[in-house]
Amino acid sequence: MEFDCGFVKENKWFRYRAGAIIIEDGYVLFVGNERDNYLYSVGGAVHIGESAEDAIKREVFEETGAHYEIDRIAFIHENFFKGSESLDGFDCHEISIYFLMKPNGTRNLSCNSVTQTGEREKLHWIPVDKLGEYKAFPTFLKDKINSIGTEIEHIITREQ
Repeated sequence: MEFDCGFVKENKWFRYRAGAIIIEDGYVLFVGNERDNYLYSVGGAVHIGESAEDAIKREVFEETGAHYEIDRIAFIHENFFKGSESLDGFDCHEISIYFLMKPNGTRNLSCNSVTQTGEREKLHWIPVDKLGEYKAFPTFLKDKINSIGTEIEHIITREQ
């Protein structure tokens, strides 16, 4: 049995997450599901005993059916937000390591994954220059997507 790196204490929820930034031909990949009215980055919880690198490779394959190689770590993101839907009422604190993935030359991917609560997920390729027009998380990407540097950037957001 796999256990995620996270815990709940009273009305507080913490999670350690790995996220992927996948860009192909001017489009960036996000995921959506049948329940939520927003999109989110490819990725998910790091399992106890699993490296963030291994977690993102596993998550990318689970969500896209494709093997991507890691280019480099781009961002460390501390996100504080109010939980919605399955985390309703929780004060959430998530630490994510975002990996820039090497392009593999195709946007023809197939998603066969479901959320932890069983909703089917669907892939969404968003034009990089129109990312600000979508309700997509993490929100900092709309400002950073065109200027991802070679240094790791630490970002803190409060999406209350």
